Amino acid sequence: MAPIEASKSRRRAGHVPAAQNKCPEGERRRSATEEDEEEENNLWSSILSEVSTRSRSKLPSGKAVLVTGEDGSGKTTLIAKLQGVEDYKKGRGMEFLYLDVHDEDIDDHTRCNVWILDGDTYHKGLLKFAVTSDNIKDTLLMLVVDMSRPWMVIDSLQKWTNIVQEHIDKLKIPPEEMKEMEQNLVKEFQEYEEPDKELPVSPQRRNTVSQEANEESVLLPLSSNTLTHNLGIPVLIICTKCDAISQLEKEHDYRDEHFDFIQSHIRRFCLQYGAALIYTSIKENKNIDLMYKYLVHKLYGFPFHSPVLVVEKDAVFIPAGWDNEKKIGILHENFQSLKADDKFEDGIMKPPVRKFVHEKEILSEDDQVFLMKQQSFLAKQPPLSTGRPLDSSTRVAGGSPRTPSRSGSANVVNVTPIPAGNKKIDPNMKGAASEGVLANFFNSLLSKKTGSPGGSSTNLQGSAKKGGHKPVLTDVQAELDRIARKPEAPSPTHTSIAEDKAS
Repeated sequence: MAPIEASKSRRRAGHVPAAQNKCPEGERRRSATEEDEEEENNLWSSILSEVSTRSRSKLPSGKAVLVTGEDGSGKTTLIAKLQGVEDYKKGRGMEFLYLDVHDEDIDDHTRCNVWILDGDTYHKGLLKFAVTSDNIKDTLLMLVVDMSRPWMVIDSLQKWTNIVQEHIDKLKIPPEEMKEMEQNLVKEFQEYEEPDKELPVSPQRRNTVSQEANEESVLLPLSSNTLTHNLGIPVLIICTKCDAISQLEKEHDYRDEHFDFIQSHIRRFCLQYGAALIYTSIKENKNIDLMYKYLVHKLYGFPFHSPVLVVEKDAVFIPAGWDNEKKIGILHENFQSLKADDKFEDGIMKPPVRKFVHEKEILSEDDQVFLMKQQSFLAKQPPLSTGRPLDSSTRVAGGSPRTPSRSGSANVVNVTPIPAGNKKIDPNMKGAASEGVLANFFNSLLSKKTGSPGGSSTNLQGSAKKGGHKPVLTDVQAELDRIARKPEAPSPTHTSIAEDKAS
């Protein structure tokens, strides 16, 4: 050992023979090649280390979102909007979709499974295909409610959370695992901090920053009404169709205090389940991107820097862990007719149902067709007769009834009985005299009805002459005058004959 140490000391002191200071040219070449090999080895080692780091930071697979809500609340439309699909079809029972998730920092992508449960509670048994004991740790629950029907919001939330709770209980998860899931949810709720845009966005540094923040932060205890219903999985409440708020103001006389009342009850419900709240509108494209960012933040740990939104009544965003009773109490300051302790169904009542009668469209027919129908209808009706039936002697030659406005001359000519043929009445016969008396009697009645003064037989004859008609009462009048001058008692035989004729 002594000679070796002496040689080393001499080398350090510079006592080296001159022959040894001279380096051959071959040894210099060997040292250059060795250095190149070392650099190549370092390059490959750096590449391998980078690949191994990326492999450890790859996006996890198997993450899933369970979507529940009433029929017509917009569940399928919402997921289709996140997918960027315009032409979609709504399924029945249980729908399966997926979302493409891409991380630009590590240039990796994965798929997030989406299960959409039908609004009919009959299909709740299909939850066994979406949520199992193996994937429940990687599942997020999304409850969708319809803001165009705000009176159904709280009942819908309670109904679907109870259904999911019953399904989780049936999975028979070991108590220690379930307790661990609940504690992780409580810890995430307590560790929430306001987003800081100055935090690094690199996924490699994301975990280290959160670990340092966890070591320095102090966890505050939960209030009495926070996470009282812990499902063990993150919950997100989505209020769709928030563009209907203006319609509610016009049609149902909703005011700002009504919307604050609705928001306060939803936020209290969110506290019980440790849920986040987002108001969305697909028609106006409000908070759709915000919802996607929050989803990937909760499932994959992506950075999230969006602030809380509580100013606009139709674009609210409250992340899990931010809210508390004091912040909710700010909404109660604007109440006038409502109270904070009022039940939800007392403040937001369902409007009365309006029955809409769907009448068939009736097309008006052509005027001529209508008139022809009326004509045929009137032709089928029997003729109307008022009073006693008219005798043929009271009708004119044209067949129309006599009217009182006509002249007396016309009445005399028309109603005077004219003997048939050329046979004339013999004035010497008693029967002819009787017929003449009857004719004179009826003519006098007709002349009185005309109402003309001095309606005598002479006038009648004169009027007949003026009218151009031939007088037919000359013989009759002469006979009547003769009988009046010489009255004779009729014999029984002639009397019976006259009575028979009169009858």
